[in-house]
Amino acid sequence: MRETHPLTVRPAGPGDASDICALLNAVDVIETGRPDTDLGTVEADLNHPGVDLATDSWLAFQDGRLVAYALIWTDSGPGHVDGDHYVLPAHPQAAVRLLELMEARARELAAGAAQGRLRLQLNIKPTLDLSLLTVRGYRTVRRYQVMTRALAPAAELPPAAPAGLTLRHCGTDEADRRRAHALVEQTFAAHFGHVERAYEPWLDHLDARKLDWSLVWIASLPAEGDVAVLLTRDDRTSMGWLSRIGVREDLRGRGIGGFLLRHAFAVYAARGRDTVGLGVDTANETGALALYEAHGMRLHHAVDTWELPLHSQG
Repeated sequence: MRETHPLTVRPAGPGDASDICALLNAVDVIETGRPDTDLGTVEADLNHPGVDLATDSWLAFQDGRLVAYALIWTDSGPGHVDGDHYVLPAHPQAAVRLLELMEARARELAAGAAQGRLRLQLNIKPTLDLSLLTVRGYRTVRRYQVMTRALAPAAELPPAAPAGLTLRHCGTDEADRRRAHALVEQTFAAHFGHVERAYEPWLDHLDARKLDWSLVWIASLPAEGDVAVLLTRDDRTSMGWLSRIGVREDLRGRGIGGFLLRHAFAVYAARGRDTVGLGVDTANETGALALYEAHGMRLHHAVDTWELPLHSQG
């Protein structure tokens, strides 16, 4: 279908959050079968301290209707730019125009870096015509699965902990919150795409203003100290979300990860949730995908990471 009406593009503003959320949910329904985007998530993106909406966001309108949205940010290190790009089907002009604007701004932000790149996360069957990416030099570099599991309160009983293992939540102690951050940095350091962040930038990245710290736990062993972290959040409409399950490398294979997973199932079932979800790198060498599958988690949808090398001349 050809677009027949003039395309207009402008930056996004905080007042656009509801319209952007509606667009993203329309895309969700097409790509995954159900709306998965919360207004709070969109508002957090628009209010991120590292984003200048005037230069780093775009809304595309066709005949007065919002048909595409894009946002870029730079908290992944020098030269590394990350972006979101959403477009309704049959709007290639809008899709390409926002790609052009994103790439131009990304080159400005990556100027001087030895190896600049722009990364997008897209459903494996997105509303965006993927040929528009490949012709521009993008390539896929990683695949992630969003996995979900149904919860039944009567069946999700609190699990028995491995011998000696204890859990404490981070609901009241600032020192424990900082310890949770240190454990995330330690246990995910070797993972693809992990970005080392100091504590305050990490809080910004988490949108910690909306994080219930009583749903973040640290696991300890008597002779080892703190050995694992479980970071979850209950601010999504559709499901509870398990953001990080990290176990120290020297203690993997002892059942700690599985215990933390079952603990989360029990907690969220008790909170009245009927579904939990998480994201996993399919090439993760720790065996995380097999662990989740063994505990009844199943594929909800898959996402590819697309990367464009940023050269100063385009």
